[in-house]
Amino acid sequence: MNSVLAFKSEGVSDRLTRSMAVMAGRLARLLAQIPGQSDESLLQSRSFLQASYEAAGQGTPLDSEAAGLLDHSGEEPHAIDLLVDRFHLSSIEAEILLLAAMPEEHEGYSAVFRSLHPKGESHATVGLAAQLLFAKNRGRQHCREVVEQGALIRDGIVQLSSDAPLFDRSLLLADSLWSALHGVTATRAELRTYASEDHRPGLERWFAGAPAESALRALRARESCTIAVTAENPTAAFHRAVALVTQAGRRVAAFASAAVFDPAWSTTLRIHSTIRDEVPVLQLGPPDPSMAVRQDSVLDEWPGPLVIAGTGVSAALARNHALISVPVEPLDFLDRRRTWSELVPSLADSCDELAARYPLEPYRVMDVARDMRLLEAIENRLPTTSDVAQSLRARGRSSLSAGVRLVRPQADWGDLVLPQQLMDQLREAVDRLKLQSCVLDDWGFLKHRAGTRGVRLLFAGPPGTGKTLSAEVLAHAFDADLMVVDVSRVVSKWVGETEKNLAAVFDAAENSQAVLLFDEADALFAKRTDVSDAHDRYANLETAYLLQRLERFDGLAILATNLRQNIDAAFVRRLEFVLDFSEPDREQRVALWKRHIPADAPMDPELNFQELAAMYPVVGGVIRNAAVAAAFRAAANGGQLSQNHFVHAIQREYEKAGRAFPGLPAGMRI
Repeated sequence: MNSVLAFKSEGVSDRLTRSMAVMAGRLARLLAQIPGQSDESLLQSRSFLQASYEAAGQGTPLDSEAAGLLDHSGEEPHAIDLLVDRFHLSSIEAEILLLAAMPEEHEGYSAVFRSLHPKGESHATVGLAAQLLFAKNRGRQHCREVVEQGALIRDGIVQLSSDAPLFDRSLLLADSLWSALHGVTATRAELRTYASEDHRPGLERWFAGAPAESALRALRARESCTIAVTAENPTAAFHRAVALVTQAGRRVAAFASAAVFDPAWSTTLRIHSTIRDEVPVLQLGPPDPSMAVRQDSVLDEWPGPLVIAGTGVSAALARNHALISVPVEPLDFLDRRRTWSELVPSLADSCDELAARYPLEPYRVMDVARDMRLLEAIENRLPTTSDVAQSLRARGRSSLSAGVRLVRPQADWGDLVLPQQLMDQLREAVDRLKLQSCVLDDWGFLKHRAGTRGVRLLFAGPPGTGKTLSAEVLAHAFDADLMVVDVSRVVSKWVGETEKNLAAVFDAAENSQAVLLFDEADALFAKRTDVSDAHDRYANLETAYLLQRLERFDGLAILATNLRQNIDAAFVRRLEFVLDFSEPDREQRVALWKRHIPADAPMDPELNFQELAAMYPVVGGVIRNAAVAAAFRAAANGGQLSQNHFVHAIQREYEKAGRAFPGLPAGMRI
């Protein structure tokens, strides 16, 4: 039999070890009452149990209530006290808990139970508990009632093996519970929480709102309730929920992937969060009506507050619990300014610009702050707003979904050849996005109206007229990437997949603060049809979803189409700018030819752009292609770029498009 020296302990484990030793003394006394003491293993067991009591029992009487476990006079409250109080365990249930935990305390106890168990298992049986802990009159009946109906077994703190009659069943302590009661954090994967940081700067106004105030009071009072933090973005809701619990002065057990409730996992979480005095914060997926019964049974009688975060609340979560709903409200300019100034103090002088340009949640700003601190450390310089833009671009690229291409814009205003009216409207769009905080926050326009932030534009016109280039110029003006959406890969024939793909696209654009471009947008934003079959109905649902999501997008979104008449009027009403790109006139074509010829290119002095522009009324895309083709032809001939090279290249472009070639300039032969 193993030595009892291992029972000497310090700190938080003292009371557990002492109470366990008292239970050992009781068991030794019980064994002494068994007739016939000649069995060697029985004698060894009794001797070990008695020695354990004498070494660690600290003189506690054997008949003390709950083996002295509940006596914590003069001591700080222990995790075991939280477990007993929150689950309303009776003193007899606390003693059964001790008995079930004995094999977890010392391998010597395991040996004792193997010698007593009818199957040789290392655990106490219900029958042993009946003999040891319950009075002889009604002892077994009382034991049966406690085991079958008590909170100890019902809530999974102690479980029964299921392959024997009741009194032969083993008492099994919940996994990792005894180590956790000794202050050792469990390493089981299902108990590993999200490593949360303090994301509260900028949320002061939200905390002061009535819904959050109610939740904070419930958290501080440890009321048994469900607190639902809801937002259109479930990740934002999750981080707000973590901040809410932190604001209440409570410890957080945050699980960022709690999409489905599993009864075994929920039981483990409930027990361990209770003894660690933590508030669980669970990020949930959209409400699923099919899970209602299961969720209801899993979450019944949760001992204390439970915080959930997501896009909505399942009916099951609200049915048998007091519910406090805390919607996530967008941060105003002053909130965002405080977030940037506190989390990225090295850029405090630019916090107004950052708050206006990047309407981010505090957890997103914390990501940027981490990047800026690293930059300061490795480059020994203060970061700039350009570094912030680069950080957001880098983080946005990591979350790109299929069907999305990220373009680093190079073109600027000088690369555009457009009518002055279009140029003015493009610059107005830039100003509208940059000055949102002034007009909407400072001056109070459109107060309390949804969908007021962000700028949405429609670029309509024939191919090659500068729509994509204009989108690139706008992205360059904001020092942002251009996120080009491949509509053919976003639209799916499967029900619900298109909405999922679109949500991923908008989330990626918000994460990277990119300018969003839907090329050939009429495939997505087409007019809704009369419902004649299921396909029409789902297509209309997709359109409705897209309308709502586009309205909520607070960045710059551009729809480009060759066929304006196909765009649903409901989309057009929600657009701040509609720009019609027409084919360039003669003077614009001259400017385009000159723009596409680099200054260092060898040109024939006789080259006549006026003649090319007059004879060939083509769009900018054709001019670009022809200029490049002419350059390669000139390089192959080993000479300068001549009129001949350009006319030949233009002729090829007409042939590719299936258009009639207007002919050669007078006196020219190819």
